[in-house]
Parts: sequence; C-alpha cells; structure tokens
Amino acid sequence: MHKEPPRVGLIACEIFFREVAYFAARSPEVLDIVFLPKGLHDLGGAKMRERLQVEIDRLNEKDYSKILLAYALCNNGTAGLTTRRTPVVIPRAHDCITLFLGSRQRYGEYFFNHPGTYFHTTGWLERGKGEAQAFGSQPGVESSLEAFIEKYGEENGRYLWKMLDPLKHYHKIAYIHLSLSGLPDLRKQSQAMAQERGWQWEQLEGDSRLLERLICGPQDEEDFLVLHPGATIVPTHNAKVIDKG
Repeated sequence: MHKEPPRVGLIACEIFFREVAYFAARSPEVLDIVFLPKGLHDLGGAKMRERLQVEIDRLNEKDYSKILLAYALCNNGTAGLTTRRTPVVIPRAHDCITLFLGSRQRYGEYFFNHPGTYFHTTGWLERGKGEAQAFGSQPGVESSLEAFIEKYGEENGRYLWKMLDPLKHYHKIAYIHLSLSGLPDLRKQSQAMAQERGWQWEQLEGDSRLLERLICGPQDEEDFLVLHPGATIVPTHNAKVIDKG
C-alpha cells in the first residue's frame, strides 16, 4: 500500500516568499503554506501576535503532523503564541535576518560590529513598500517627506519628517545575496536607495541553511524550538532567544 507523506502547515512572512517556495519544492513532506504580509511587523508585537495566533488556531483544526513558523522573535511578535493540538516549530532567532545569514551567532556578530546597518533582501525589496511601509502602518502619519512639507510647510515639514523618520539612526545598507537559482538580482536597486540617502552600501553573502532546515529538516533543539500543545513561546534574554513556558 502506498504511504502518503506527512502533511505540514507552514506560516511564513512574505519576505521569505521566493526562498520558502524554493525549499518547499524540495521538501520530502507535503507543505500547505500561508504567507502573511511583511507589514505585520510594523503593527507592534501585540497585533502581530494576534494575527499569527489566528493562523495557528486555524491550522490546528486540520490534520497536520506539525506547524512550521518562518518567523523569529520579531520584537516579541511571536512571544506568547501557543498551540492547542499540533506541535509548532520556530527557529531560535531574534529576527528574519538571522535566517538570511544562517545562524544567530553570525547575525549577532555582524549586528554588534556594524551598528546603524539596514538590511536588504530580495523579499524586502519586492514585497510591500520597503522602508516607507513603516510610515504607512501608523495611522495619521504621512508616508513621504513631500506630504509633510505640503501639510506643515517647508521648515516644519522637514523637521517633523526628520524626527519621525524610522530610518534616522541608520547610515548603511547591507544587501544579503543568496546563491539560490532563480532569485532576481536586485543589487542595483539596493545601491540606488543607499545612494539616494547618502548611505554606505555593501554586499553580504547569505546562508540559507537555517531556513532550509526549518522546511526540510533536521530541526535540532539547538536552533529550533518545538512548542507542544499547551505551552507558550517566551523570550529567554540569553543565547537561546526563545523557549517554551
């Protein structure tokens, strides 16, 4: 008798759209994938958690062997998530850049040695409105310098824009390049954005092995948290990043 491969639910930020599709096509398991908008991060931890919990609850109603989360702690956006019936697997990572660099150790080293760096990936540039998205998600805040000037005048508009600009503490863009066949080359677009802001620009070679292991396995305890029914995700404030509580 032919044995059907296990079915797995996968909830992913659309920033991973191409990479998740790439590895899902190579997975030995059958994956049902739900992509959520990149802008979910900009709504704040509570609203992000609420939206993710809705999807986890929905997938719990189906007969999956496990639910994979292509997310990280994400400013506590996944803290407090729970599952009623199906185990949930999530990488031990602070944010999505860890999954593009291959490990939380490499991400931590780069983050602390290069403060003020803004990261670009294929998904970040393709999905949503890029960095302007941070404005669009805040009610009552215009999405461009021109809109501020039109509403408040030249001097006041520029001052308010500078104070509210979510990128005011950055001075560099690091473009993460992954060597996966079929990914578009968006380096010129990234370089143009750095030049427009007068920022430095550099290319980093990415490492997709952590994302590949989330989707295709193996998922070891060192790099992944397996959340069993009734437990919740809690931040650890140490090298493990997250644990079950």
